[in-house]
Amino acid sequence: MKKNKKRYLIIGGAGVFALHLIRRLVHNDNNEVISLGRSPEKNDHFTLGITSKNFNNYKYIQLHMTFENDMLLEIIENFKPNYIVNFAALAYATSWEKSYRYYDTNVTAVTKICEYLYNKNYLEQFLQIGSSEIYGATKKPALETDTPNPTSPYAVSKLSCDQHLLTLYNHLQFPVNIIRPCNCYGPTQLMYRIIPKAILNGLNGIKFPLEGGGKAMKSFMHADDLATAILKILESKRFGEIYNAGVDKPITMKEIVKKISYKLDLEFNDFVKIVPGRKTEDKIYWVNSNKIKKHLNWKPNITFDEGLDDCIKWVREHNHLLLQENTSFKFKA
Repeated sequence: MKKNKKRYLIIGGAGVFALHLIRRLVHNDNNEVISLGRSPEKNDHFTLGITSKNFNNYKYIQLHMTFENDMLLEIIENFKPNYIVNFAALAYATSWEKSYRYYDTNVTAVTKICEYLYNKNYLEQFLQIGSSEIYGATKKPALETDTPNPTSPYAVSKLSCDQHLLTLYNHLQFPVNIIRPCNCYGPTQLMYRIIPKAILNGLNGIKFPLEGGGKAMKSFMHADDLATAILKILESKRFGEIYNAGVDKPITMKEIVKKISYKLDLEFNDFVKIVPGRKTEDKIYWVNSNKIKKHLNWKPNITFDEGLDDCIKWVREHNHLLLQENTSFKFKA
């Protein structure tokens, strides 16, 4: 480990949004990056080409932050990271079954890590990746100061962690920040998410199941824009601040699939089949990003159409492998 290098520990580093941040970090030789994930390191097509074999300043370690917390703390002590970014969270659309696991991972595991970091002089900043779901469904873009309205155990767990971290800052001046992004997407996103799933289905002549007719609205931001927001926060040293980060307007799920069908030259009504929606799904997620725009001069730069083109290009390039890895697609009408 060379002196004067910045050391970054990325927890939950195998996920799509972490990978877009890591890609920015490892291309700077002045950075050393360790990524921790619960799964084995993936193949190049699911890592943006970022693997331990491809970069000398990058290392991936398979580790579960909840069940191997002691090993995680040993890695922290040996690596002595200047910056820790925590993407890791148990996050599924429904969280009422085995809800305790959401609190184990999203609250308790994080509090153990942070408590270990008290008075560690090497730590310059801890950035928690929060969730816009803590605001619940909104009629207008949610502000950081709005009263939270979490509507699922997952959202409650994310809010609980945020509030715990803020007490650490207020009482101990722990150098923490929280970012609450809108829904994000991008190449390497897992195939059960709406954008890559619709593209893969469309390219392979498989009907897309549109839940509830696609009436729900969410804001979608490209993962590269999220990476830029994270780097802005890490450079800011404005500790104790929460920042929303998102696009100006939400879009319906139906409109997303319509755009994808148009780009793939498919007839929308032939491409989709309407299936029942989730009863517990919030109707709209939407955040106000004026604070991060004003404080840190950030804004999203990738339009939704540009982002979809990026994802379509990625799925086309790896279509055979992605289809092979998602054998369930073969059995869907």
